[in-house]
Amino acid sequence: MTRHARAVHVRRVYDSPSPDDGVRVLVDRLWPRGLSKDDAEVDEWPKALTPSTELRRWYHGPDGDPEEFARRYEAELEAPGAAEALEDLRSRAHKGERLTLLTAAKDPEAGHTAVLARLLTGS
Repeated sequence: MTRHARAVHVRRVYDSPSPDDGVRVLVDRLWPRGLSKDDAEVDEWPKALTPSTELRRWYHGPDGDPEEFARRYEAELEAPGAAEALEDLRSRAHKGERLTLLTAAKDPEAGHTAVLARLLTGS
């Protein structure tokens, strides 16, 4: 396992913060329901990295396909604001800075967080 692969983790934002989290990065477009900003202990919220509302709705609809979602999401991440935010996190991960991607999704290892983690670690 490469050093930067160990530097990126994915967790539910509803889980209690851990001292091992490093920089806690919320990667959801909407703030998680029922969670105060103090309790979440989110360090960064780069909304440019989140899937568009249209893409999210398509993915969670009847035609949503994980592979097609990943392709469309990666295309969205090529937009200027998203590309800059992605490169910032990628650079920090490659330098060994510990990053924890936070999501409200019930399965944090799937969907857009899985795509982001793969892009950040190069795995």
